[in-house]
Amino acid sequence: MEKLQPLFCTRNPSRFPAGHSAKESGMGMASERINCPRSCSCQYLEVNCTGQQLQEFPEAIPLDTRKLILAANNVSYLPTVELSFLADLVYLDCKKNLLGHDLDFTLIGVAKLVYLDLSFNSLTQVTFSTFSHLLSLVVLKISDNPSLVAIEKDAFANNTWLRHLDVSRTGLTFLDASTVQDLPNLRFLGLSNNLWHCNCSFLDFVTWMTESNVHFPDADNVTCYTPESLHALKMPAVEAQLHFNCLTQLYKQDYIFLCLAGFCIFFAGTVAAWLAGICAVICEVHISKGEEEEEEEDTVT
Repeated sequence: MEKLQPLFCTRNPSRFPAGHSAKESGMGMASERINCPRSCSCQYLEVNCTGQQLQEFPEAIPLDTRKLILAANNVSYLPTVELSFLADLVYLDCKKNLLGHDLDFTLIGVAKLVYLDLSFNSLTQVTFSTFSHLLSLVVLKISDNPSLVAIEKDAFANNTWLRHLDVSRTGLTFLDASTVQDLPNLRFLGLSNNLWHCNCSFLDFVTWMTESNVHFPDADNVTCYTPESLHALKMPAVEAQLHFNCLTQLYKQDYIFLCLAGFCIFFAGTVAAWLAGICAVICEVHISKGEEEEEEEDTVT
């Protein structure tokens, strides 16, 4: 019987491009490793620097990199210039770092970015200039940023392809309804475990939540934090209460305002009537004096 050659001993010429030997291919792979940043691992179009205790943005990243992972490090600053060299970058994972400075215009050079993870950092705010240049952005994760207290009304105005947005577990107390309802492709919105202040200004957002087709994961933890009367009440259930409180019920300050307005109107009316009376008396006196002078002239003649 003919003996079969072991598979690992069989040389497969298709493994190497035409005109290239195994030695030459090995040299090519070695060259790729030389271009890989220190403490990072690299493969085709991907650089992974996860958990390397990096203090700064790594140097010598290949310019054709499409996927860059910097998760679980101590990076506190993203250099705008160095990032702009990575013009083909579509995936950037910076979760679990120390990013907390103003990110406005930082990502201006990576306009092709589709996936961006900035969760577990120390972001403080999101303005229009933070992500406005990321016109292709589909996934944005900014959850677990406890210092994040403000997202501007038009922060995502240019991110019309945004499909997945997560702002869970932050310091947010308010989010304008127009910030998310104008995103035509939004399908996933994380809002859980935030400090939502469910006052009358929040009614539009709660109404949008109940009417939209967006999926809210961990919906049981999307609750009001303040005021105390609505604490721990879930968002869908709070809509009816807010409608009652904001559209039908008057608060103490509302009654005070109405009383002051009524008093002002009464006072203004009284003053106006008093002035009108004085004017009428002055006119009557003037007319009477004119008639008396005419009578005296007739008597003399």
